[in-house]
Amino acid sequence: MLEVLRAGLLTPLPRAPSFLLGVTGHRGEVLPVMDLLRFLAKGEARIMPRTRIFVGVSGTYVAGVVADTVLGLRKILVSDILPPPMGADAATEHMLGVVAGPTAEETINLLNFTKLLQTARQRAVAR
Repeated sequence: MLEVLRAGLLTPLPRAPSFLLGVTGHRGEVLPVMDLLRFLAKGEARIMPRTRIFVGVSGTYVAGVVADTVLGLRKILVSDILPPPMGADAATEHMLGVVAGPTAEETINLLNFTKLLQTARQRAVAR
């Protein structure tokens, strides 16, 4: 992860996949912004005042992912990461693992950002 920023002006791209909301300027670069809910066929994100963009990097690729809100950042020990749950769900396919919380509501699902970007690029190029 590089950083979390406020959702700013997004410029839509013609003929882009529906999960690619557009691009935004970030530190002098053009940053593609994805809607993870659309990507995983779980609905669609709404840009609101508390909406944030998670900026991540994988190799030479940098992309933003829309987040409803960010409650904070914390370090997670590798030893605390459990395998993702079994299932054929697209979301599970892109999970790195889970970190159990004291309650089910506090369980954290960790994305495999590298796999997410690879799949997104494949889908975009296949169009």
